[in-house]
Amino acid sequence: MTQIASVILAAGHGTRMRSALPKVLHEVGRRPMLHHVMASAAQLGARRQVVVIGSQAPQVGEAARHFDGDAHVAVQDPPQGTADAVTAAMPSLEGFDGVVLVLYADTPLVTEQTLRAMIGAITAGATLAVLGFEPDEPGAYGRLIKNVDGGLDRIVEAKEASAAELAVRLCNSGVMAVSSDALRRYLPQIDNRNAKGEYYLTDLAGLVTSNGGRADIVTGSADEVYGVNDRVELAVAENIFQTRVRGDAMREGVTLLDPSTVYFAADTKIGADTVVAQNVVFGPGVVIDANVRIEAFSHLEDCHVASGATIGPYARLRPGSDVGKGARVGNFVEMKKATLGAGAKVNHLSYIGDATVGAGANIGAGTITCNYDGYGKYKTTIGENAFIGSNSALVAPVKIGRGAIVGSGSVVTEDVADDALALGRGRQVEKPGWAQSFRQRHQTKDE
Repeated sequence: MTQIASVILAAGHGTRMRSALPKVLHEVGRRPMLHHVMASAAQLGARRQVVVIGSQAPQVGEAARHFDGDAHVAVQDPPQGTADAVTAAMPSLEGFDGVVLVLYADTPLVTEQTLRAMIGAITAGATLAVLGFEPDEPGAYGRLIKNVDGGLDRIVEAKEASAAELAVRLCNSGVMAVSSDALRRYLPQIDNRNAKGEYYLTDLAGLVTSNGGRADIVTGSADEVYGVNDRVELAVAENIFQTRVRGDAMREGVTLLDPSTVYFAADTKIGADTVVAQNVVFGPGVVIDANVRIEAFSHLEDCHVASGATIGPYARLRPGSDVGKGARVGNFVEMKKATLGAGAKVNHLSYIGDATVGAGANIGAGTITCNYDGYGKYKTTIGENAFIGSNSALVAPVKIGRGAIVGSGSVVTEDVADDALALGRGRQVEKPGWAQSFRQRHQTKDE
């Protein structure tokens, strides 16, 4: 089995982002661009990941290790080009024998299928494989110059290219797969005799072919090699990502009533026959089982929804929410770190936090679990088939028994036994004629 390693270049300053946050940590699909690239390499089975950072952004290295505790971090200081960056990574590849993928942390949308094709080219006998594409405007992109057999002869940077070479529309994305032996052999031979005085990794192609090796071109779409340099381009990358995952979801059997208004995170998982209405946002960590309905204007993050459940409209599921089979979370309901049992209902205007709600329970409109006293969070437990009347406040820690009923408008501060009725409100008092005399007194005062 071919061994795979990745070298991810992430040393750029990203000054055009105008941000204190390093460019590659800006998010697409609620995931840092760096993590998109690391995740792609991990899906391919990369045994070793090396992230090359600049000395100005140590937090990029911290983010790499947070994603993968075994990731290697190399520092390029000062930056002197892409070949120099890969050279900085080489000590971390000591003893590795296989295919090395050279990826870019600000190019987060390269597909697994394309990267597999590049690895396949190496396993089929090529020494080097380069990912090419045809942009609408080739401009400053390096050009891929083919040989007579249709393979790659060399890569020419735009600043070094002749008029004939600039007319070539097939461009270099920078993404590359190369055998580890060739990388060790040819990388030290790259020099900086060029217009920018930098060490170009693209020179590797000419070194390979001039020494009898084979270099292949794998062609990808312009969308998947889209690089991000500023916030305008970040928004374009987000749009490409969302369009892609919406299509993937629908092809897997999910109905999106208005796809352009539904926003996914990179790790969103949705089962077949689920229907997602307009203006729904999925944050990270959402798992939706099959046959769920999510109504309009709902927001879900780090939660699980079981088959047959209905969410929304205007519902918010915060981290730690777990909605059981056939349960209902209705309009203007917020859940946080709470479990809703099978068939339970929270239909309107309620907050359920740090709570467990048993199967078949019914939570009336306006009910809140009072889980926070300004210092600590406390749990509310509601038993199976309990009925909580509207506008009740359950002051945690508190337990409501199985089948118990809490009268509307109650403030519950003590545990309620199974099948009991709990009333925690002031007794109604009626004073006949009081309202009329009240109005007369004020009318006389006004006159």
